[in-house]
Amino acid sequence: MKFVLFRKSLEEGAAPIYLFDGEEVYFKERGEQMLKDKFVSEPSLNFSSFDGSAVKGSGISALIAAAESFPLLSEKRLVKITDFYPTENEYETYLKKYFENPMQSTILLIVNSSSPKGKTADLKKKPNVTHVDCSKADEETILRWIFTQFRRNGTEADTECCERIMRYCLGDMSRIAGETEKLLAYVGAGGQITSQDVDEVVYRDTDYKIYEMTNAVSSGNYGKYVSVMNELLDKGLDEMGVLTSLCLYFRSLFEIVSLNKNDAETARLLGMKEYAVKMSRRQAESFSLLRLKECYTAVCSAQNSVRSGDISPQGALLKVNASIFFGGKRNIIE
Repeated sequence: MKFVLFRKSLEEGAAPIYLFDGEEVYFKERGEQMLKDKFVSEPSLNFSSFDGSAVKGSGISALIAAAESFPLLSEKRLVKITDFYPTENEYETYLKKYFENPMQSTILLIVNSSSPKGKTADLKKKPNVTHVDCSKADEETILRWIFTQFRRNGTEADTECCERIMRYCLGDMSRIAGETEKLLAYVGAGGQITSQDVDEVVYRDTDYKIYEMTNAVSSGNYGKYVSVMNELLDKGLDEMGVLTSLCLYFRSLFEIVSLNKNDAETARLLGMKEYAVKMSRRQAESFSLLRLKECYTAVCSAQNSVRSGDISPQGALLKVNASIFFGGKRNIIE
């Protein structure tokens, strides 16, 4: 099931075994906390945690022993193991009996993130396992989540405000949750959040600021470009840091266009967030492929000049600004 259905499912009680997997840390942490809040009293007595990388072979017996222990002064006991990828042989030898007949007073929570190395048992297909997909949420789900948080606190916010929060945080749920809490504290219960409030309170990721600078290049707004660049420098990023960020960003735009694959596959191949790929792709449409390559080459060349001692970081940044902003006759595709 998708994580958005997980909360609803808890109204009918807890499953004996959960498998949380996916890259969204917020969903996994939030899901664990929801299980504790609803079913576990006295966590100090009824919660155990294991590191899956250290639980191998006969060591799995300790995990099963913890799961078979009865809760104390609590409805349920929660046993959590992270990054647990048993082989099929380990499953058959140590886990199969428990999975087929799990303790009803225990919640066994398996939280996985990285891809398993080698051939492992497919836990999603094992008996009594409830799989919760904790992958990145789509835009509609994120916007609905933000809007719901405001509504529950009696706070008004329109679609534009919710979209700004999502964009500034690049769709990262952990950041979105934190920035939403900051906004709720800022306006108070029963208040109204404006776009200006979002701009003042929500911290924009460095990647988003580079996105704004690149947008300024495509739109011919040099004042905006310099303003965002100075904001980055004021926040503690030095000139070489700005150059590095610009270099990586233009390379990403160039690679996204060159790959010619959908957002999900592109995100996987480049190690990016899918929402960031979607935003970058929209932006890349304002440049020709040749212009993107020229911008990337200009920044990369400036970095090399700094490393070889031919120019200072400050001078290199000025040179890059002139090159990527004024170097091409046209940024926009005709």
